Amino acid sequence: MRVLRGLGGSVLWILAGVVGLLGIVLSVTVILLPLGIPLLMLARRLFRYSMRLFLPREVRHPVQETGKSVRRKTKDASSSVAAATPDVRGARKAGKKVRKKARKKKKSVLGRLADLA
Repeated sequence: MRVLRGLGGSVLWILAGVVGLLGIVLSVTVILLPLGIPLLMLARRLFRYSMRLFLPREVRHPVQETGKSVRRKTKDASSSVAAATPDVRGARKAGKKVRKKARKKKKSVLGRLADLA
């Protein structure tokens, strides 16, 4: 794809050069000046478009590419959090079991203390 973009950009760059040269020749003759100026403007636009074909997408559309990379990073982060979630759930379950055992033990100790008193 990059080779095709480079080839298209170079062909367009050559075409812009030819149109620009024609615009300069027509602008020299005063009678054809109204045709030469629009051709020069067209050549300028073609040069600009050919240069955009040479540039990579990250340079041509920096805001869109930044948004894409942020979305990719968020997906990576969410998948890593999702991968760690079962461990957290297991720890949570184990914590509940420990608390439940501690409560039972506390009740049994308090019950024995109440019997002693």
